[in-house]
Amino acid sequence: MSQLHSFLDTPIGYLKGIGPLRAEGLQKELHIFSYKDLMTHYPFRYVDKTKFYNINEVNEDGASYQLKGFIESMETLGDKRSKRLVVKFRDRTGVIELVWFQGHKWMSEKLKLQTEYIVYGKATQFNYKFNISHPDIELVSEEIIKQQSAFQSVYHSTEKLKNKNLDSDGIRKAQRVLNQQLNEHILPETLTPSIISDFNFISKYHALKQIHFPDSKELLEKATYRLKFEELFYNQLKLLRSNTLRQEAIRGFVFNKVGDVFNSFYKDHLPFELTNAQKRVVKEIRIDMGSGKQMSRLVQGDVGSGKTLVALLSMLLAIDNGFQACLMAPTEILAKQHFETISELVKPLHLHVALLTGSSKTKERRVLHQSLETGEIHILIGTHALIEDTVVFKNLGLVVIDEQHRFGVAQRGKMHKKNVQPPHVLIMTATPIPRTLAMTLYGDLDTSIIDELPPGRKPITTMHFMESQRLRLIGFMKEQIALGRQVYVVYPLIQESEKLDFQNLQHGYDCLVDDFKPPQYQISIVHGKLKPQEKELEMQRFINKQTQIMVATTVIEVGVNIPNASVMVIESAERFGLAQLHQLRGRVGRGSDQSYCVLMTSYKLGADSKLRMETMVRSNDGFEISEVDLRLRGPGDLDGTQQSGVLDFKIADLVHDGQLLQLARSTAQAILNEDEQLTIPENQLLVRQLAAQAQSKSSWSKIG
Repeated sequence: MSQLHSFLDTPIGYLKGIGPLRAEGLQKELHIFSYKDLMTHYPFRYVDKTKFYNINEVNEDGASYQLKGFIESMETLGDKRSKRLVVKFRDRTGVIELVWFQGHKWMSEKLKLQTEYIVYGKATQFNYKFNISHPDIELVSEEIIKQQSAFQSVYHSTEKLKNKNLDSDGIRKAQRVLNQQLNEHILPETLTPSIISDFNFISKYHALKQIHFPDSKELLEKATYRLKFEELFYNQLKLLRSNTLRQEAIRGFVFNKVGDVFNSFYKDHLPFELTNAQKRVVKEIRIDMGSGKQMSRLVQGDVGSGKTLVALLSMLLAIDNGFQACLMAPTEILAKQHFETISELVKPLHLHVALLTGSSKTKERRVLHQSLETGEIHILIGTHALIEDTVVFKNLGLVVIDEQHRFGVAQRGKMHKKNVQPPHVLIMTATPIPRTLAMTLYGDLDTSIIDELPPGRKPITTMHFMESQRLRLIGFMKEQIALGRQVYVVYPLIQESEKLDFQNLQHGYDCLVDDFKPPQYQISIVHGKLKPQEKELEMQRFINKQTQIMVATTVIEVGVNIPNASVMVIESAERFGLAQLHQLRGRVGRGSDQSYCVLMTSYKLGADSKLRMETMVRSNDGFEISEVDLRLRGPGDLDGTQQSGVLDFKIADLVHDGQLLQLARSTAQAILNEDEQLTIPENQLLVRQLAAQAQSKSSWSKIG
């Protein structure tokens, strides 16, 4: 096995045609260090090289065409930035222009007149004529015809690599050199015989041959399916096994009592009846905490779905069993809001709830630390200040973490050490996560979803207005204020242009003052440049209904709960992502009145921006919105997920491979159900593969 590994681990510089300089480029630009890295640098698309078009058949903007013909003429036009190489390319049916805006000097030296070439690229229409910019172009030769498979692979490259002749063609040549050295001994099987048999997979060796140099569309599909499944299968096997091992290894405090505190609150002091979804999740938590194994459960719920109440009921169970509980929030505003909400809810129970943040004064801290150690404090709420070594509990039994992706692994891990054995952990997120993403990010946690809103909550009506409808917006705002409601007006804040954004905010505020003149109307303004006490003052004026309109940047995205505010106006809404728009909209709709969200945009909207606005107008469902967001932005760009390390898939695509992910997960689960410790001989292969992948980063959903 070591010999096989030594071949795949060979530094890329040793491959024929690469050498030290190109190797350095591949390492820096594409993180390709070894033969194995190159082998798993998969094509991102394929060109059907069996079909050639005539030039007179080019008629669709954005479509890709493969042409065969001669270069009739070429000239360099324009100067400085507008410089470009324009080539007239002819076949027996007509002429089309090929254009290079970059690398034109190099291309003009490389190309030869009256020589036959194969050209491939996207056609674009300009002045009623079609042209192809930056096409793939290669000389027609016997070698090209001989090497060309039905589907030619196309690889990601970079400008720096192209300068070293490592464009897509250069990488394909390197892949061919490597491919010719591979055999079934160098590439042994990585899935068990039963998995291969159950799904009729082609071998690993053939899959890797066909993914780079497919002989047919059918074989390419088989190779892609097998390699995607394998990648997703090992991802899920690792996460599910991690969960099993954690449950076996870490004993949990047994909360077997539902006592007076929980029952009294549930029967007499619930602010409203729990939804069926909340009841289901509370039941799942009770089972976890009574099992004798440490609970690690994620609760997903849309804005306003009642996650805090579920967390509180879990904390009351801890108190009934003689333990303390704590809740850790990512910001002081959010921690303070949780403190006020929970303190109010448990007031009839005479429980001691305390708040600890970075702003807590030394004298307050001393008293708090003492009360915590003696057990007088039942529930401690705070920010990352909770993880400090000076914070010592008498008997911590439950840790609730809100929006946990905002905390580092080391920070969260410190909470494990706050008792002789790790407390139960309940993680909450108000950011709906698409199902496929949840399985890969949180696959080693048990997951609960609160998918109902509390009774009495009306869906928020969302409208999309453009500049021409601003007078209508002003009239609508005045109508709502006349009914006693309050209005948020939010401006985007993008760090790169903070000055510009501040001017936008100030200009928007000035315009609103013209339309909403005092003393009849009062306006608050909140932004990042205000001092904390000024911000607090403005927020309090709005909370106390001294102002009817709050003009703000996205500082109000998290942690503001004002039921009387029923209108959210989002200016330049096209500059926000879907998740952020949904979070902002969730600041209204918290009372029993009908609430509204108005998305203001410019006239010029790209296709993605239009889809975002249409999705927001159509749907209040955070999970549906998150699925659209995933399609638009991809998994690596969604909040917090880039740090995970579990999304570095080489070939699988969470946007399109949801069903395959589910199949991979159920296959992994079935294997673990039969052989939890993976001890039977056939499964030793799986253990070896997991060990080989162990150096990759572990999921950030794992605590500590």
